[in-house]
Amino acid sequence: MTLPVQPVRRLSLSASEPREFRERLRSYFLATFDRYESLFRTLACEAAWYERPIALRHPLIFYYGHTATFFVNKLLLTRLIGQRIDPRLEALFAVGVDEMSWDDLDETHYDWPPIGQVQAYRDTLRRLVTDIIDTAPLTLPVGWDHPWWAIVMGIEHELIHLETSSVLIRQQRLDYVREQPDWTAGSTAGAAPGNTLVDVPAGQVTLGKPFDCERYGWDNEYGQHTAAVPAFRAGRLLVSNGEFLGFVETGGYARDEWWDDEGRRWRDFTRARHPTFWVPDGDGWRLRLMTREVSMPWNWPVETNCLEARAFCRWKAADTGQPVRLPTEDEWHRLLAVSGWSPADDRPVDANLYLGHQASACPVDRFRHGPFCDVVGNVWQWTETPTYPFAGFRTHPIYDDFTTPTFDDRHNIIKGGSWISCGNEAEPESRYAFRRHFFQHAGFRYVVADTAVAAPPSRYETDQLVTEYLEFHYGSEYFGVPNFPKALAQLAIAAAGDGPRRSALDLGCAVGRAAFELARHFASVVAVDFSARFIEQGVALARGEAVHYGVVDEGDLVEHKAVRLVDLSLDDTAGRVAFWQGDACNLKPQFSGYDLVLAANLVDRLYDPARFVTTIHERLNPGGLLVIASPYTWLAEHTPRGKWLGGFRKDGEILRTRDALQAAIAAHFEPVGAPRDLPFVIRETRRKFQHTLAEVTVWRRVR
Repeated sequence: MTLPVQPVRRLSLSASEPREFRERLRSYFLATFDRYESLFRTLACEAAWYERPIALRHPLIFYYGHTATFFVNKLLLTRLIGQRIDPRLEALFAVGVDEMSWDDLDETHYDWPPIGQVQAYRDTLRRLVTDIIDTAPLTLPVGWDHPWWAIVMGIEHELIHLETSSVLIRQQRLDYVREQPDWTAGSTAGAAPGNTLVDVPAGQVTLGKPFDCERYGWDNEYGQHTAAVPAFRAGRLLVSNGEFLGFVETGGYARDEWWDDEGRRWRDFTRARHPTFWVPDGDGWRLRLMTREVSMPWNWPVETNCLEARAFCRWKAADTGQPVRLPTEDEWHRLLAVSGWSPADDRPVDANLYLGHQASACPVDRFRHGPFCDVVGNVWQWTETPTYPFAGFRTHPIYDDFTTPTFDDRHNIIKGGSWISCGNEAEPESRYAFRRHFFQHAGFRYVVADTAVAAPPSRYETDQLVTEYLEFHYGSEYFGVPNFPKALAQLAIAAAGDGPRRSALDLGCAVGRAAFELARHFASVVAVDFSARFIEQGVALARGEAVHYGVVDEGDLVEHKAVRLVDLSLDDTAGRVAFWQGDACNLKPQFSGYDLVLAANLVDRLYDPARFVTTIHERLNPGGLLVIASPYTWLAEHTPRGKWLGGFRKDGEILRTRDALQAAIAAHFEPVGAPRDLPFVIRETRRKFQHTLAEVTVWRRVR
């Protein structure tokens, strides 16, 4: 008999002594882990695990393994563990198909493992994490820079996927799912209540967590943002199914005037004629919940994507003659302030949050928050605000791609949480964002405001390491030293000579210049880097966008720059380059069959360089070339001292990296030509530069 799953609320990082914190964290981890596994018990058959609910995402078996793999990857980065559990599964489950346009289709074939194998992997991970919590050295407090932050991050990441996976289950075939005691939907349904407008006085909002906050936060929550918000009026209730019915019955989905260009393209492509979770039933409607369909609860919140919510607001504006739109993030925080709602750990929650009431939405007038209802909880609320960084934003060193891929004006912020939101998701400070055509358990509240919505800038790159590499790859040349990625690509192309030029792999591609240069001569180039922050720049350039960045002049002074491929005569190569996030020491099997592999300044930055050099032949065609460039700058912060290839004495004798490298790959490669030095310069400030020599060696696969 399956025991009831314990509730998941929120975690305080403050504690007076380690034992207290260990017990609290252990309970939080196990409650989350158990709740996540209980969600997947709603899958009724094996096919439900392996058939994708929607074309834009992986099947559910991926998400069952992905959250466990995430733990392993982050624990490795913080050195809380020293080795992987299962490298093959961890490569397969590392990065998911996510956040694509509605007309993108992922046709990649994956050899997904059996359910039992993934369950065994999760069981091992459970024991590993609980053992770390129980026995690993611990100093308090646990904050942003603490190794144990990785454990809390893994838990909060799984809570995100608890919600997103429940949405995918809701989109799975109905005969593939089943009811479960821990996932019982509500049954209170009735006619839609009337909605009215409530005055919200002008006021100021000050947002942004301090880095020593006692609650966990994702990178976009930190920093500072202050804004004066003019007075406006807002709907007392979330828009209900009954209120939205008026839009549907007046042909709202068919009338172009209510839809912006993005919305029309999505509507036409998907042939949407009503909300996705509405099911036509003769002359009426039913509602698809996670595991069943029910008669339409007209007093529950309608659930739409952002494009549908915007179209409704335009229709409502025309119908009422008032400036109706979605609220901004700042306006939502004014609603929160007027409502007086705040979370509490020591009493029942007066909101449909934390799975504390039912596994579904509920009537829009059930939970009162001051003059409003459902300021938080029930369903997420779309805003008009695209994702953007607060002043002082910085990425976390072990998860640099949580928010930055959404700084593209294509993702809008959702606020307030839903019935399934737990942990950080249920915090008012949380700032989650999705593409406007995506579905979550999300609806909306409209506001009436004369103030136009100004989109905050979000495409300007300020991260120092990324801007240094943008300048290194695409910026000025200094001290007469030629551009290194370009020169290295030209050297590799010359070494290829008249050999095959079908495909090349640029490993450790950073922001992508060498990949675009290789594509001048190769039919296709795959560019792989561990950092999504780097890859994001190459992807933007390949789309034809200008990437704006700032390089440090001195102190707080910044020189602003921009780069476009067309300015470098590289725009015709973009279509032949594909960027992927990946681990050079644990690549997926699909990365193989190349005529050239370029590894630029990579081997001395890997956590297991021997694994890389002894397996890289598997990625090359017979006769293919491997080009390695490295200054052999071994540092313990990148590579554990015991895994350096060279740069130390072995058995009393000097062992240099080139000699160790040649010995490691001699079974499969022969050298091509003599090694040569290639200089490069990285600018740090106007008057400080790194001037380095990389040794370039070329190898041909012979067996």
